[in-house]
Amino acid sequence: MTDLTRLTIAEARAKLAAKEITASELTGAYIDAIETANPTLNAYVAVTADKARGMASASDARLAKGEAGALEGIPLGIKDLFGTEGVHTQACSHILDGFKPRYESTVTANLWADGAVMLGKLNMDEFAMGSSNETSFYGPVINPWRRRRAEQRVTPTFHAGDGGFVQAGGGVRETTSLDNVQLVPGGSSGGSAAAVAAFLCAGATATDTGGSIRQPAAFTGTVGIKPTYGRVSRWGVVAFASSLDQAGPIARDVRDAAILLKSMASCDPKDTTSADLPVPDYEAAIGRPLKGMKVGIPKEYRVDGMPEDIEALWQKGIAWLKDAGAEIVDISLPHTRYALPAYYIVAPAEASSNLARYDGVRYGLRVPGRDIVDMYEKTRAAGFGREVKRRIMIGTYVLSAGYYDAYYLQAQKVRTLIKKDFEDAFHAGIDVILTPATPSAAFGVADEDMAADPVKMYLNDIFTVTVNMAGLPGISVPAGLDGNGLPLGLQLIGRPFDEETLFQTAHAIEQAAGRFEPQKWW
Repeated sequence: MTDLTRLTIAEARAKLAAKEITASELTGAYIDAIETANPTLNAYVAVTADKARGMASASDARLAKGEAGALEGIPLGIKDLFGTEGVHTQACSHILDGFKPRYESTVTANLWADGAVMLGKLNMDEFAMGSSNETSFYGPVINPWRRRRAEQRVTPTFHAGDGGFVQAGGGVRETTSLDNVQLVPGGSSGGSAAAVAAFLCAGATATDTGGSIRQPAAFTGTVGIKPTYGRVSRWGVVAFASSLDQAGPIARDVRDAAILLKSMASCDPKDTTSADLPVPDYEAAIGRPLKGMKVGIPKEYRVDGMPEDIEALWQKGIAWLKDAGAEIVDISLPHTRYALPAYYIVAPAEASSNLARYDGVRYGLRVPGRDIVDMYEKTRAAGFGREVKRRIMIGTYVLSAGYYDAYYLQAQKVRTLIKKDFEDAFHAGIDVILTPATPSAAFGVADEDMAADPVKMYLNDIFTVTVNMAGLPGISVPAGLDGNGLPLGLQLIGRPFDEETLFQTAHAIEQAAGRFEPQKWW
């Protein structure tokens, strides 16, 4: 019998429409998979099995009546940053203990209106602050991928002797096995990426402030798109850095990502940054020819110490797009080198402001104190994790008197210059920009170098933060494996509100590279 969890969203949609399977059967298969794998992978922090079964049953009724929505009966995982009415919503932070909102985020409301089924809430870095999913109050998510190691085995041969069989030597055979080292799935949307890669949901919602959709997608061999700022409503999504945050999907292939984004995106009067633009049929862009398209290759993305695997993959991507009919053009984005330091001024500044609301007064954790100020201090000290405290302190510092002009205003000026670099490239006729998605493959959980030096962790976002600073759309598509058998992704950056071209181009890379799945060990 076909493993229903292996079906893509497009495949499941077709089988549901043809009545070859039911939504209840599909949802049940995912619930069983979660029960088996989640104790090992820690991708879900809350499983809503009963709710999922009820939603699936309602989907079956609508399918029987011919009233199916665009995602009817498709089981999804929801990042813990999205408000879900009456369901655990804590941004994986201790300070929001027990919080269950009385509202539904616009994104999840759109998905439920289209018939999707909620399997549960997915693990993430606390308040989306992290690049490895190790800052979660609920512990790290484990990447379903593991490194492969080569082993040489001697197969003995024997011959008959006077006293019986005698070993005569043997042949050497090289085999591969999986390393035991646990790897991170990337962050902050590590739970979303790991759940999709491990077949624990058909697709997942995620958010991207500096690369938190694209980096974990690259680390897990999945597809992740960060839409243009304003394309998807932020209403009901716990804020990290309001001018950078953007919700998007993580899926198994490009078509599934297009299907999900179509349902997630909308103009929302409750979000003043939401763009009043029609949402295209992204799926229709898949398969369009690339002939005549201009693909920009920015020289600034060749950084010192970049692994050979990353450079080789980039060259493969260039060759694939050229073979598909695109014109390759070398371009310059001169302010790219300032993007990461500017980002780590702007993002913490906005975080320090947004997280001031968590004080133990209205909801979540409350630690009693001598007076209200003491209660504030004790609640925030106990409720926030180390990385969140670090970023609040950085943000408070750069916004303080005497430093606002020197740091924050300068970072915003750099942001304007980064945006202009992209505008100049697009005005010169570039349709899409191709870069690596990450500077390396997934690294180990509790990696000593990363733990000892937060800046090394921040460098994981070196190829992705420019997109958020400029408000542009970007997609990560799996394109190959490194020397250890771990997935690597390529990133495509597009014009504002031109996600269609990203899907069109990403599909061409996907067709050339093939699909990548982890070898099951969990």
